[in-house]
This record gives sequence, structure tokens and C-alpha cells, in this order.
Amino acid sequence: MAVEKLLKDEATEEKGERAKMALFVGAMAIADLVKTTLGPKGMDKILQSTGRGRSVTVTNDGATILKSLHIDNPAAKVLVDISKVQDDEVGDGTTSVVVLAGELLREAEKLVASKIHPMTIISGYRMAAECARNALLKKVMDNKEDAEKFKSDLMKIAMTTLSSKILSQDKDHFAKLAVDAVLRLKGSTNLESIQIIKKPGGSLTDSFLDEGFILDKKIGIGQPKRIENAKILVANTAMDTDKVKIYGARVRVDSMSRVAQIEGAEKEKMKEKVQKIIAHGINCFVNRQLIYNFPEELFADAGILAIEHADFDGIERLALVTGGEIASTFDNPESVKLGHCKLIEEIMIGEDKLIHFSGVALGEACTIVLRGASFHVLDEAERSLHDALCVLSQTVGDSRVLFGGGWPEMVMAKEVDELARRTPGKRSHAIEAFSRALQAIPTTIADNAGLDSAELISHLRAEHHRDGSAAGIDVISGTVGDMGKLGISESFKVKQAVLLSATEAAEMILRVDQIITCAPRRREDHM
Repeated sequence: MAVEKLLKDEATEEKGERAKMALFVGAMAIADLVKTTLGPKGMDKILQSTGRGRSVTVTNDGATILKSLHIDNPAAKVLVDISKVQDDEVGDGTTSVVVLAGELLREAEKLVASKIHPMTIISGYRMAAECARNALLKKVMDNKEDAEKFKSDLMKIAMTTLSSKILSQDKDHFAKLAVDAVLRLKGSTNLESIQIIKKPGGSLTDSFLDEGFILDKKIGIGQPKRIENAKILVANTAMDTDKVKIYGARVRVDSMSRVAQIEGAEKEKMKEKVQKIIAHGINCFVNRQLIYNFPEELFADAGILAIEHADFDGIERLALVTGGEIASTFDNPESVKLGHCKLIEEIMIGEDKLIHFSGVALGEACTIVLRGASFHVLDEAERSLHDALCVLSQTVGDSRVLFGGGWPEMVMAKEVDELARRTPGKRSHAIEAFSRALQAIPTTIADNAGLDSAELISHLRAEHHRDGSAAGIDVISGTVGDMGKLGISESFKVKQAVLLSATEAAEMILRVDQIITCAPRRREDHM
């Protein structure tokens, strides 16, 4: 008996060839969208919001671009997710992972069209990915034992990461800032203790690294401008109850003197609270919320520096770096953990006054102050620097390093090609296709730089057939160059994450043979 209709009216389904086609097209479209941002000569995209304010973001960071898009195609969503995971996991390679996954699916589409089963393609891709990873493992360099060489490796990685970003013109300066900041972490990957402050004005080269913590606040009137050997209480508590605030309630009084009494009682309550805070033996009080005039006066009389309305990220980080904890009740001074630092003073950056905490308990803490022409420049500079800091902190943990500039892809492609020749059956076609997809990365780098990619890739292939070759694409001179001499290096961890994530995403999309789209279930009306 034939089934009339299985799905409800709002639901649609696509099967077999059509479903595969929709997925391939979506994934390739997303890959082509970010492809032009890859490499040192990649271009930027402007992302404009249609909401209120029409905010504009100028960026060439793959993860930022893809995060901002509202996408309907399921395969495209998978690629957006792998780019997000790549960004969270290692910080860089977000564009590469999408481009590689897109190319793997482009090759798979041709194989599916020539009647090779998706499971055979997946099996070939798996073998090729394993072979490519082993090829990289044979070629890694590790200078963990030699501190000088390792620092030089970190500088090269930072400069390579920054060369495709807005900071590429001043990459030496920013690479040094990033490496100094990460080496202060002493092997930790917690970037919370590195604070980045953006101040418009000046140029990008005026940016600097400051040892200590800077809070973007002013010191109030009549308060001490400089405190040595500070004991800091970081709090999140209401300091504005010295005025009558009774929401949604009515207070009936028989004379104005009663109102004065209520206000007097409120003031007494606040005075008690301030006395409890002062009893902690502190000389600096930082509050997440507002501090009204009356408590501020009381703190000033006691010679305590009171800082109000510090943003939540600011006080969380301040508590972390000074070794304190955020308090909200003050009845038991012995249970409150205070923060400590050697000196608190007011500093000027450009036209703005800020508060500087130096000699903080957490020795790793530092602040990078970014200067630049506009907020758009500063936002992109912060994203670029954050990528570099992520990659460097991961490299400190896993110190294996590779050459960059398309060299790893050519090394992997050569090994995968040899595997294809040794493999019998249809799988060899899939393995060959994997090799072609890997070569798409150096091809894209060359295309984006306006070079003749076909000529350069054939040169590179010939170079890599010589033992111990370090040949990659030098986009500055437009030729094949020695990556060792040019100092172009990349972290092994980033390359490995790109390879494995892209292969897994392509495999997941290849397994699909049907797309069912359903409308959300409506609530049934029982009235």
C-alpha cells in the first residue's frame, strides 16, 4: 500500500543526489567566501550589521567573518562550527581549516560523480590524513631545551601569524610584545592575566607592554593619588543606599521630619557598612557598582582610595592578578581574602587618566596597551594580537615547530601521492584527491598575492622531490623561497588541528544522503 504523505505540510525533504548537491554547494560557497582572506596578501571583509547603529567590523579573521553570518545551509553550518572550534582550541588557522574542508568536498563531488561510493572516499581520506600527519611528525623541529632558539622560534611563529593581519607592517614590534607577554605566563595557557586595553589616538607602533595591571578608571576627587604597599578589597556590593529608594511601595508620614528620620537611618546604615569595610585594614576599595557621594566622602576621610563602577571583567581580572577574591558581605573580615600590590598610581595614556597597579601578587600579569587611528583599527589589532597570543601559549605547551608558507601542505601532498600509488582499488582515487586538496592552500596563498599559482606550485613540487627541502612560497618576492632562511615558521599543533578538523568535517558531510527540514512544532490549542 502506497503511503500518501509521511511528513506534515511545512516539512520538506531532499534525497540522494539532490541532498548531496545542496551540501557540496553550501560548503564550497562558504570556503570560497573566506578563501580571499588567506595568506599574507589576503584581503579584508567589511561586516555591516543591519540592526540599530549599523555597526561596522573590518576584519580578515576567518572565525570572526563566519561567526557574523546567518546561514541556512546545513553543510555551511558544519564548516562555521569547525572554524569556531579551531579559534577556541588554537587561535589561528581558522581560514585554512574552512578552505581545506571546502577543497576536500570539491574533490569528493567529482569522485561521487564518477560513481565512487562515499564510504570508499571516506576510507581513502582517513588513510591519507593519517599518512599526512605522520609526514609532518617526521619533519618537526623542537628547540624546547635551548631557551634562546626556542624564543627565536616563538618570534618567527608570532611574525608569521601576524603577517596576514592588520599588524603586518609592524609585525616585529607586536611579535616581541606577544612573545614577552606569553613567556611571562611560564607555561600556562591561561590568557586571563594578559589584559588588552584599546585607546584610540597615536599610531599602532605606540602600543606597549606594561608589567602590572591597568584599570580603565579615574581616581575620585579628594582621594589619595598614590598608594604604596596597597591592601585591596575587591567587592561587588551596593554602595548607594544613603538615599531613600523604595520601589513600588508607599510610605505615609505625618510630617517632613519623619522623612528626614528615614534618610538619617539610611545614612547610619551606610556609615556602618563603610566602617565594616574600613575594619578590614585596607587602603584601596574597588567596587563593581556605583559608590555614592556620602560613602565616597567617608572613604576619603579614612585615606582610602575608592574606585567605583569597575567593569565585571576588570574586577575579575584584578582579583586574579592581585591574589584577592571578590567579596559581597563584610561581617567576617578574617574570611575575606584581600589583594596586594606594591604601588597604585594614576597614569596618563593619550588624553585619558587610568589607574596603574604595579608589583601585583601574580607575577605573570601584564597589560598590553594598543594605540591606533580608530576603534575599527583597534578592534582588528586586538583580534590579531589575540590570535598570536593563543598560538604562542599553545606552542609553549607543545613546542614542535614546522616551516610555513605552504611548505607543510607540499610535504603532506608528496607523501599522500606516494601512498596513492601503493594503494590498490578505488581508494587510491580518493587519496589522490586528498593530495590535490592539500595543494589548494599554497595555490590560494599564491592567487591572493596576485602570482601565477600554476607556475609556482609546479616549481614547489619539483623542489620538494629533493631531500631536506625547505621550499615554500615567498609572496614578497613572488618566487619559491627557503622558509628556513626567511624565518617563516608555524606551530605543529595548529597544522595538525587544521588537517584533522577539516578531514572530519568533510567526512561528516559525505555520509549524508538525505536532508529533512521541519518547521518547529506548534503548541496545540486546547481552548
